[in-house]
Amino acid sequence: MSYAITVRLPAGFAPTVERVRAALKEQGFGVLTEIDMRSTLREKLGVEIEDYVILGACNPPLAHRAVEADRNIGLLLPCNVVVRADGPDATLVQALDPQVMVRLSDAPDLQGVADEATRRLRTALDALSG
Repeated sequence: MSYAITVRLPAGFAPTVERVRAALKEQGFGVLTEIDMRSTLREKLGVEIEDYVILGACNPPLAHRAVEADRNIGLLLPCNVVVRADGPDATLVQALDPQVMVRLSDAPDLQGVADEATRRLRTALDALSG
């Protein structure tokens, strides 16, 4: 089962994170949280991984519609977007496919929300490649 929308970019990590933020904003998403996995795992466990951040992106109108359709759907919000180094000269950008919400909930009103969120996230990620 695929649960990610992914693009691989021939670009460095730090500039890609900034481009991802801008692309998400263009599609109506704000970044509510940022988790620096590399720093956290180094500090808490003493292990090293590649540059890796999780951005908690939220489009308030879509989030409101989703929560109205299924109060439990907040467990899957915000939309997580991962930016991680993939070798010395590339970066992967991955977003959780909003269609996962539909597969996990019986609420029929979620399909429209998931469709719009998917369209917006795909547009944001496609803009990074262009």
